[in-house]
Amino acid sequence: MKILDRLEEWIIASLMAGATFVIFIAVVHRYLSGLPIPALQDWLITLNTSWAQELCIYMFVWMAKFGAAYGVRTGIHVGVDVLINRLSDRWRDKFIVFGLLAGALFTGIVGTLGANFVLHMAGTDQTSADLEVPMWIVYLAVPLGSYLMCFRFLQVAWHFVRTGELPRHDHSFVEGLEDEIKEARGAA
Repeated sequence: MKILDRLEEWIIASLMAGATFVIFIAVVHRYLSGLPIPALQDWLITLNTSWAQELCIYMFVWMAKFGAAYGVRTGIHVGVDVLINRLSDRWRDKFIVFGLLAGALFTGIVGTLGANFVLHMAGTDQTSADLEVPMWIVYLAVPLGSYLMCFRFLQVAWHFVRTGELPRHDHSFVEGLEDEIKEARGAA
């Protein structure tokens, strides 16, 4: 599981960093092209970054699909539990398991429909407008991300049934900050 967890985190971080870099390059290109420096203008005009927007859109779609699975695993995925928390423990636990299994069923169905769509798309010659990559590769994010999210719902449900605990995310926690606080207290 640790390998899958790290792979999931690595994919999300890489997609975010890559999209940020591509956007930065495209914006710098756009604004530097307008500077009245003949040699720089000539060189920048030869560069073509028309593909950057399309690539970033696809990267953010992939990031969102894997990020949703990460959110389920870590307890930061959106959930409305105001009414659930007012129930007795017995009913609360049943509704939590029902909700987790319903999430797994939904994402499993979306993954299956997405896989069917990708299989049919792979039989066509459709490519993206600017990058000209096969569209089935772009849409592959739907089944992969949905199946991973389904797995994460089942993982959380299994853990909840065994231990009665849900993943919790402390919004005030900043990784690495506790070490700096300890160092500052030790130096004082």
